[in-house]
Amino acid sequence: MSVLNRRNFLATSVATGLTTTLPAKRSRAANANDEINLGFISCGGRAGGLMGQFSKVDGINIAGLCDVDEQRLGLAKQKFPKAQGWTDLRDLIASDSIDVVVVATCNHWHCLAAIWAMQAGKDVYVEKPLSHSQWEGRQTVAAARKYNRICQIGTQQRSDPMQSEIKKFLHQEKGLGEILAARVNRYGVRPSIGKRDIPLTIDKNVAYDLWLGPAQDQPIFREKLHYDWHWDWNTGSGEMGNWGVHVLDDVRNNVFQDTVALPKRVIGGGGRVALNDAGQTPNVHFAFFDTGSIPVVIGLSNLPAKPRGKKSPSHPGPSSGYIVYCEGGRYEGQRGRGAAYDSNGKKIKEFSGRGDVLHQANFIDAVRQRDASILNAEIEVGNDSTGWCNLANVAFRAGGKLDREATEAIDLEQWRTLMGEMDDHLASHDLSLDNEGIRMSPMLELDPKTEQFVGPGSKTANQYLNREYRKGYEVPELT
Repeated sequence: MSVLNRRNFLATSVATGLTTTLPAKRSRAANANDEINLGFISCGGRAGGLMGQFSKVDGINIAGLCDVDEQRLGLAKQKFPKAQGWTDLRDLIASDSIDVVVVATCNHWHCLAAIWAMQAGKDVYVEKPLSHSQWEGRQTVAAARKYNRICQIGTQQRSDPMQSEIKKFLHQEKGLGEILAARVNRYGVRPSIGKRDIPLTIDKNVAYDLWLGPAQDQPIFREKLHYDWHWDWNTGSGEMGNWGVHVLDDVRNNVFQDTVALPKRVIGGGGRVALNDAGQTPNVHFAFFDTGSIPVVIGLSNLPAKPRGKKSPSHPGPSSGYIVYCEGGRYEGQRGRGAAYDSNGKKIKEFSGRGDVLHQANFIDAVRQRDASILNAEIEVGNDSTGWCNLANVAFRAGGKLDREATEAIDLEQWRTLMGEMDDHLASHDLSLDNEGIRMSPMLELDPKTEQFVGPGSKTANQYLNREYRKGYEVPELT
C-alpha cells in the first residue's frame, strides 16, 4: 500500500505546503494534565531502551509499536500489551491514536520517517545520527520549520546538567585558560561481521522491502541482518556515525558552544582492515577539522591493540570522549563524567551527571508547551553535529592512497600525535599508513552557504553528500 493511500496525508502536505493537522491531539498534548500517546518506529535494542526511558516521564503512554520484523514486534507487544502494533511505519504515522513519533530505525530511515511524521502533524524524537547524508539532514530541518513541529535528536548528553557546569568552567571562569585544541576519541573493539559466499537469506518474518526503504536493494554478504547494517554504506554510517555523533556533539556543545555549525575544511582517512569481513565502513578512522578557530582531531578504532586481543590500543584520554587542551591544562570528558587537570597533570575539578530520561522529559515538555526553543537538542543542532560525522565519512570515501607529505603538512601537535599512534596501532597488525587498505582524502574545503565542497577533490567528495533513493521512498526536497 502506498503512502498516498494512507489518508493522503503526505500527498496533501507536499502539494499544499500545509501540515495535516490533528487538532484534538495537539490541544490535548498542550495540556499538562493529559496523556501523550507515543508511537515507536522500530522495536530493536535502542528502541527498547528509549521505551524504558520515556516510560519514566510523567503523562506518557506507549500507544503504538511498529517493526518490520514480526518477532521483534511481538516481543515489544509482550512488554506493552495495550499498544497497537503495525508492520508498516506509514500506518502508525497515519493513526489518530498517536500524538508523537519516536524514530529508532536503521540510520538510512531516520530522515524520511521523521519527515513523513512531521508532514502528518506529529512531533518527532529521532535517534542519532540524524541523517545518512548531509543533504537529507537539511531536508529534515526544513520539515520541522515548514510544518512547525517539535523535533529533538537523541543526543541525550545534551540534557545532562553537567554540560552547563563544564561550559561555565571552561568559558566563564576560564578555569584552564584559553582553549587551544580538542581531540575526540572512540576506541572500542568490535569483532568481524563475517563474509558469506552467497547472499544472506532474509527471514520470512521480515518485511524486507520496508526494511530497505530508501536504501538500494543490494545483496547482503554479512551473517546478520540486524545491527551489523551499521557497517554497510547502504544503510549505516560506520562507527563515525554511531558513537562519533555523541562525542563530536559534546565538543560542539562544550568547546564551541554551538558557534561552529560545520568545519571549514576536513581531511580524513582510514580503512577497514585486518578482519577480511563484509563490512565497508572503516574500523580505523581519523580526521582533522579546521574550524577557523580551535582545531579538532578525531581518532577511532574498532580493532584490538593486538590481533585476537580484547583491549583497545593505548591512547590519551577516555576511550569514548574528548580532551580539551588549554593554556593551563586539559579537560577530559565523557558520558556522565569529566575531570580537569592542571599543567602538571594534577586533577583540580571533577564533574558528574546523567542525561537519560531528562532528555526525553525535555522533549515532552517542549511538546506540551509547543515551544521548540526549550529543546536541548533541537533538530538543527542535531543536523550540525551529525554533519561533522558525515563529512569525516565523505573524506574517507573520497580518499586515495595516503599522502604522507599532505598529512605531515598539518602543523598541530594533537594531529601528529594521533597519526603516530595510528601508525603504531596498524603496525601491531602488520600494517601501516602506507598500506593499500588505508586511504586518505586531500584537504577538502566546504562552502558554508551551499554545504558543498569546493576546490581540489570536491568533484569526488560532493557525490557522497547525497544518495540515490529507491522509488517510493525518496526524501522530499524542502529547502
